[in-house]
Amino acid sequence: MQAQSTRRPQGPFRSHGYKRNSNATSPGAQGQTGQRILYSLFANAEWPSAIVARSPSNPQLVLRPQDLVVLLRLALEPGVAPTYAALGAELGLTASEAHAAVERAVAARLATKDEAGKPSVVRAALKAFMQHGARYCFPATQGALSRGVPTGYAASPLNEQIRPGNDPPPVWPWKKGTARGIAFHPLYPSVPEAAERNPALGELLALFDAVRGGSAREQALALALLEERLQP
Repeated sequence: MQAQSTRRPQGPFRSHGYKRNSNATSPGAQGQTGQRILYSLFANAEWPSAIVARSPSNPQLVLRPQDLVVLLRLALEPGVAPTYAALGAELGLTASEAHAAVERAVAARLATKDEAGKPSVVRAALKAFMQHGARYCFPATQGALSRGVPTGYAASPLNEQIRPGNDPPPVWPWKKGTARGIAFHPLYPSVPEAAERNPALGELLALFDAVRGGSAREQALALALLEERLQP
């Protein structure tokens, strides 16, 4: 194990608003003409508009923060992917949200689907995105002192290599958290619960937080660990 280094205080991040987006339409809706609107097994209320995140004035596809959470979860298991229902239950998403995230990832060429429709991560593309793009798509968003779960340099595995300084550590705000520090908002509100269910996923997400909000040394260490863990 490498020798620990003392973390130097970092300047505050600019605060941004954070809210969960949902464009789901209630199933079973019926038009005035009496025609039924059919919904698939994967609750495709978000298909197609929310999946591609487009509007008539701007047809550009936009990735959402939860898409990266889904990709990192799928990257943990190179075998057969779980069902959208199981994936959503683990990550705190609905089945339709999990399905929509996969569809956006496929459109962005960060994932592919086999003949049976099962998704798999394009690891080379995901590693490149994590190294060079994701931090700019999903910039760090900090808040005030909060109770929560340590992330970034304060969480495993970086806390084995970096000794904390005197500043409060970054934490994901969560009412069940036991640490107190500066709120570092996760990619998606359900991340603390998902990390509790799957600690390996929690470590990947904490490493990404170090990439998008840490010092230069923290970023370098986190990127090296991410590259190692995202190998085929």
